[in-house]
Formats: sequence, C-alpha cells, structure tokens
Amino acid sequence: MTDDTVTDTPTDRRRLREAYLRAPAARGASTARGLHHTALISSDVERTIRFYQDLLGFPLTELIENRDYAGSSHFFFDIGNGNLLAFFDFPGLDLGPYAEVLGGLHHLAISMDPARWTEVVARLDAAGVPYETHSEVSAYFRDPDGARIELIADELGEMYGHRVL
Repeated sequence: MTDDTVTDTPTDRRRLREAYLRAPAARGASTARGLHHTALISSDVERTIRFYQDLLGFPLTELIENRDYAGSSHFFFDIGNGNLLAFFDFPGLDLGPYAEVLGGLHHLAISMDPARWTEVVARLDAAGVPYETHSEVSAYFRDPDGARIELIADELGEMYGHRVL
C-alpha cells in the first residue's frame, strides 16, 4: 500500500473496529485523568477574552506570562468539568492566519447543557457570528483568529445521541 492510497473505507473501519475496539468491560481504565487544557493562539488577548468570556460564557481563570516567550501571555478559560481552554499570544511574531492542515487542529468540540447551548447560539446570532448547525445539537463557527469551534448539546461521552465513551 502506498502513501497516496485511501484506506478509510467501510471495510477498513470494520477491520479496525474488530481488531482494536474493546467492549466496555474489557477496556480498563485510562491512564489519563482528563484533558488539562488545549492551547490555541490569540492575535489579540483582549478580543479573545471578550469573545470567550463575554460571548460564549467561559470565565477567564488566569492570565500569566508565557514562560517560553518573553512578553507573551498564557491565559485560561473554564470550559466546565475541570477542563480549561488556554491561549498564547506572541507579540512581535507574524504567525499568519489560522490554517487547517493535515496533522493540525480540525476543530474543538465543547459540550453544553441544551438550554445553555440555545442561549449561546442566540448570542452568536445577536453578535453576527456566522455558524452552521448540524443534527440540531451542534453549532460550528470560527473564533476571532479563525479556529473552528463546535458547541455541542450532547452529554460528554455522546455524539449525536450515540455513546462514544
């Protein structure tokens, strides 16, 4: 098989499921406690805070200097369930626009209570933020720097009503 051969076919998925997907009782516990944080890039710290805290309702929990780049900020938002969404800014560096590339971040999906989801989607409308709705529980949009975000009204561990955990 060469590198340019497409291998994601129903037959391949079936083979992979049979080879690797274990029944819940046979899986054992994960070695991880959870996702500590996911870090994205911000080109404007204040704009990012206004978007994530004021529009989406994710409280800013900390704003510190980035230890890896002098003058850069590292800041965190509470996205519930002990999870954080973090950002770095890199003043003086021309990082260019956000780009979805193979091997890169496709989107970040954040679970919300259905009532909160409806409220936040209405705020996206009021703010003029374009979004796409899928399966009546997912809203996909881009943050101010172009990162694709999904707000999903399914429970953690579910995807469109199907258990994935």
